[in-house]
Order: sequence, then structure tokens, then C-alpha cells
Amino acid sequence: MAQKTSHSTEYDIDRTVAFIEQRVSGNGHKAPDDTGVKVDPGKTVRVDRPPEFESTKVEDVRDRVVRSLMRDGRVSATLAREAVIQWKRHGEVDVLWRVLAKHPGVDAQIVFAEAARIYAFRHVEVASEDVYDYAFAERILDGFSEEQKDDLLRHQLLPISYDFDKIRNDLKLVIATHDPTHPDLLSFVYSLELSDFEVCYAKQDEIIPVLEKLFPKRNEFLDRISRDPTADAFDYGADFDTKDKELVDEAAIDAEINRSALINLFEGALIEAVREGASDIHIYPNAIKQTEFHFRIDGELQLWNTQTKVSPEAMLAVVKDKCGNVDRFEREAAQDGYIQRTIDGALIRYRVSVLPIATANREIKAESVVVRVLDDRNVFADLSQIGLLKGALESYKRAISKPHGMVIMTGPTGSGKSTTLVAALHQIIRPQLNVLTVEDPVEYVIKGVRQIKLGSRLYMEDALRAILRHDPDVVMVGEMRDQETAELAIKLANTGHLTLSTLHTNDAPSAISRLYKMGIEPFLLAYAINLIVAQRLLRKVCPECREVDDDPDSVLLKEIGFTDQEIEETTFYKVSENGSCPTCKGMGYKGRRAIGEALYMTRELRHMVVTAGEAIDEDAVKKLA
Repeated sequence: MAQKTSHSTEYDIDRTVAFIEQRVSGNGHKAPDDTGVKVDPGKTVRVDRPPEFESTKVEDVRDRVVRSLMRDGRVSATLAREAVIQWKRHGEVDVLWRVLAKHPGVDAQIVFAEAARIYAFRHVEVASEDVYDYAFAERILDGFSEEQKDDLLRHQLLPISYDFDKIRNDLKLVIATHDPTHPDLLSFVYSLELSDFEVCYAKQDEIIPVLEKLFPKRNEFLDRISRDPTADAFDYGADFDTKDKELVDEAAIDAEINRSALINLFEGALIEAVREGASDIHIYPNAIKQTEFHFRIDGELQLWNTQTKVSPEAMLAVVKDKCGNVDRFEREAAQDGYIQRTIDGALIRYRVSVLPIATANREIKAESVVVRVLDDRNVFADLSQIGLLKGALESYKRAISKPHGMVIMTGPTGSGKSTTLVAALHQIIRPQLNVLTVEDPVEYVIKGVRQIKLGSRLYMEDALRAILRHDPDVVMVGEMRDQETAELAIKLANTGHLTLSTLHTNDAPSAISRLYKMGIEPFLLAYAINLIVAQRLLRKVCPECREVDDDPDSVLLKEIGFTDQEIEETTFYKVSENGSCPTCKGMGYKGRRAIGEALYMTRELRHMVVTAGEAIDEDAVKKLA
């Protein structure tokens, strides 16, 4: 008998078929042909399986940290196996437990804590950011260079205290970090030339808030303005005729732009918008020839800055000059542009919309600019993080686990529809599936997905037709705006593809009626749709400054579903009115969550839609649902 490889086994036909069937995923999509063999009934075949097909058992794992986590049940065998696969694919360069810590399904803090325990690093607790001794830290940091301070921040090293070293009979400096085993860390600490020190482990979520206060992020553009508030801004936004344009030295204009206080203001706004968690920046002139900057934070516009020293044309010209695909001399047409910047080590993309607007002051050639902030770090990779209630979340997961059919998100602009769809995609993305998206424009770049770029030579309808010939498994259609797009999306869902899309309706039952009015046949609707979710976003009361509401509106609470007993036993909170909270900057709200009305298509609902006749009875659908 020929010698077997470490991942080869002799199988009869029944066991081979069983093995192949096991490779079919839970949602029914076809698995890849892993075996590379053709099977003839009644014969014994040889199947070579790559290492990642083998089960991962505690005793098979050599990494001490991963083995300990598996033994305690804090990490499952499935997660460990996926980490091993990634570790091997990247050449086993890093230790396995570090690869495991990067897995989206693993709490990295648990992994770092276990590594610190196994390698005998003492665990210390960091005082909260409000009571931490910043004066002590500043005395320590005074002896370090700016480069050393940058490295301290990069390693997330935080001075904690001086402890007495009984062996040396002297004081030692205690420094904490979430990753004391980092290979470069010890050599860096030795380079600080401390007389005596001890590196300890502390939780990352305890260290970061203190470091952010100790090393506040600087905005170099706003610093320039504060250092030289009288800096002249070259007003190239004023009108000039064709003859003047020919005499303008463009190189001189560009040089002046780079020296201008206005460019510092705009670049500073791009940075601050990211750091404050704004989704949009609104820039427009008011009636008294001032330019206002507003940030949309948690769904609400907040005034950030008002530029009073130069004309709005100059400010808007600076903004347009910094945008790709935008003509700064065009003031009569709508324009769409883009910007890219690296901020705090992350690539941030901005989508820019420019529109001419009317104002009470006819001397102003006014335009409104809205800059959408696209930060891939804010993308949800887990549906459970969106905030949907248990019933809606279970319906959603059940709908996207099917191999075909349609999931529709409805709601107004800015209600988080695309965010939820992207989170859903992350639940089903894997190398065995061909996942395609058709969006206009593409907002977030999703790893493992082929995102089709629409343009002047490829429209939505043409792209959807081409997708049918592109062997898709899962397709996300940005929006069903018209009958043709809706018909193609429904066709995808009815021909064995899982399809995700959005629609603008007020509630879930209205989506069926809207598609019917677009001209989609009832029987196609009934058997294409898996789930419809109408979504809205709610602001969350700031957890730091909230106050207990001793007198909640019981009538309202009963109206939205609370029972008398629940009202009696529940603690309700209201927005604080002190206006001085640093967490929410006095707004009283911090962050948002989604609420959803989920309409899962049951057999009874499908039958009702098929037999609807001339019109879909939305009330009847809602009552049955």
C-alpha cells in the first residue's frame, strides 16, 4: 500500500459522499469542490484534505495561551481552527494567540489577559480617567523626548506608580500595558534608561481613556490657526472674467491656498469630524455673508464653527479645490466629489456633494456643501451590535441563512439601512461564496466582496443584468428605485440567489404594496421575499450624565407596550440638564441604536399576497403579521 500523507485517508464511497455533504454549509449554498476527485459507485477513493479540514482539539494545539482558552471553554474549537488557518496562511510569522486575538468572533481582551497570566505578568488596575494622578505621569514624562512619548503611546504604555522593590531595596516604576508580551516592548522600555521598572498587564479599555487625556490628539491645522489667527486668506472665490482668468498665475494661487488660514480650517474640520464621530459635515453661507460649519452627530446637526473674516465664495472655493472631481469655478451646477485622508493612522474617505442654493443676499453666489464621512472602522461586522430586539434579530438571521430569496430594508434616508445590510453581509461572507454588491456610490469597502462600480458607461439596470451571468451566490442591490431595478432584483431572488436591497417606505407592510404598484406580479413578490425590516435610529441617553426619571409618562409607556408591572419595576432615565458632561459635550445623548419592525414572510402571508387581486391590503397584512 502506498504511504499515506498526513492528511490522506482511505474512504469507501458512502463515507466520501457523507464527507462532501458535510461540506455543504448550513444556509444551503454549494460548497467548493474540495476533494478534487470524481466518484464512481462501488469504488474506494483517496481524498486529500488540506490541514484546515482537520478538527482542532485542545491536546493538538501547541500554543499555551490558545490551549488554555480552549480548555476553559472561553474559545471554541471552531474559532481556534479558523485562527490556525489564518496563522498558516500568513506563514506562521506571529504567535498563534495573537492571530486569535484579531479574530472578529473573539474578545481580544480575554486573550491578552490570559497571555499575561501564563507569562507571569502581574495584573494591575488602572484608576479611572477622572481620578488618575496626571501630575505623577507628567513628572515621569518630562524626562522623555517627543519621539519616546510617541512610542509610549504606540505601545499603550501608562505609568501607574512607584512601588518598593524588596530585592533591590529601592523604588521601581510600574508601567502598565494591555500587551506586555509584545516582542518590541521590552527593548523600548530598556531604551528609556529607567533605574528600575516593572511592566504589568492592565485592561485596554482602562488604559486608553487615560492615555487619551494624557496625550490629547492634536489637530495641526487648527493649531496653525490659533498660532497665527490674523493669517491672510487669499480670496480666489471672488468673481473675475475670462480675461482675468488668463492672467492668473495658477501656481501662485496654489501656493497661496496652502498658506491660507481657510485651508487649515477645512482640513481641521475633516479631522475633528472623524474624532467627534460625525457622519456629515455641512458647509454653507448664511444671510450675513458668513460661512457656517455644522457636524451631524448622532443624527443631530451641531454648529462647529462660523467663518466671519472672508467671503463665503472664498471659503467654498477652498473646499471645492480640495475635492477630487469638482470644478471650483463652477457655481451653477450640482457636483459630486471625493476626498481621502489618513487620520490617526486610518484611511478615511469623504463623499462630497455640492449644490447651488438661493439666499436672501443676492450678492452671494451661494452653494451648499455636504461632506459624508466614511470611516470603515465604524462598520458593524456583527448584526447583534446594531441594537435590534431579539425577535427582529432572530428573523433577520433566519432570513439571511437561506440560499435564496430577498431581504428588504425600508426606512427614510439616514435610518441605517445600508449599515444593517453591510452587517448582514459580514455574517455570510466566506471564500466559498461569490458575493457581489451594486451600489451608487460605493460607500464602504467590504473585504471579501466584489463591489461593482457604476459610472457613465455602466448603469444599475445593465449591472444587474450582467450579474445574472456572473455566477453570484449573494447580491446586494443598493436601492430599488424603479420598476426595472425592482424586477431584476426580484428575478435574482427567484433564481436561486440571496438578494439584499433597500426601499423607501414608512413601514414593513407598505414595502409589499410599493413593489406591487411598481408592477411586480403578486406571485413573484410572495415567493421572492424572505423578510422586510422597517428600521429607525434612536439616540441613546448619555450613560455618564443621565438622571433617573422619577415621574415617567405612564400613558406613553403603556401605549408603546409596557405593562403596569413593568412600569413599576423598571428604572427609567432622562436627559441631564447640567450641560457640562464631557462625554456627550452637554447634548445629553451619546450614540444611537436601531429599532426594527420585522415582517417575516410566512406561508399564510405568502398566500394572502398571491390572492390579493387588484391591490395589496396593507392593513390585512399588518393584522395577520
